[in-house]
Amino acid sequence: MTIDELNLEIHFVKENVILSHDSRSSEKFMHGIKVLMAKNYIDNLSEEIKKGMLEKAEQSIYPSCAPLGYQNVMGPNGKRIIEPHPTQAPIIKQMFEWYATGQCSIDEVVRRAHVAGLRSRRTGQAMSRSNVHRLLQSRVYTGDFDWNNRTYRGSHEPLISTALFERVQEILEGRYSTKEKVTKHEYTFSGLVHCGHCGCALVGEKKKGKYIYYHCTGNKGKCPEPYTRRSARSVLCRLTQGTCVR
Repeated sequence: MTIDELNLEIHFVKENVILSHDSRSSEKFMHGIKVLMAKNYIDNLSEEIKKGMLEKAEQSIYPSCAPLGYQNVMGPNGKRIIEPHPTQAPIIKQMFEWYATGQCSIDEVVRRAHVAGLRSRRTGQAMSRSNVHRLLQSRVYTGDFDWNNRTYRGSHEPLISTALFERVQEILEGRYSTKEKVTKHEYTFSGLVHCGHCGCALVGEKKKGKYIYYHCTGNKGKCPEPYTRRSARSVLCRLTQGTCVR
């Protein structure tokens, strides 16, 4: 179909046909029918392949080419399955363990994996950073696998535990931190009172590490009103005076 759009003279050796811009309409018509039949064959073949792969997934068999760390073998029931690769699988497991420490970057994982002997199947060179990132996100190494937006429980041998996989995902998504989280102080009157001078909200602030005062945010410009102490009595006093807060 792509060749047809190039306006070239096409020679079909097996059919002994030459198709060009000057060909008769009947020849073009027969050629168009053959193209549609071929396209229908390809579409039908694609549907059958997808149907077969889905059936394998529902039978807990990984339905595609083995990911790095596994290899395709013939199973006892005559269907191709995956099993751990004797040399790649231990390195894949180490890659997850290295990254799960939180002290090893993806670039460092790439370097260590290369030193350990892991190579890209396509190029034979060290794996790229993006490939390692995708590998660390692949659920297949836990024994499960994702297919057609669903997660299936696979029958193949897992290389890592689910707990290790989840830990790696937390680090990849930035949820893991070696530092303690700082809890923000909740101020009693925050969002409840507003400056009577300009109408902006009053916010709390700690002074000298222990004294809490409220002041205008000044979002509408510099406000002349002074700070107000935290005590409810002070705030209520300002409210009744109607000068600083409302």
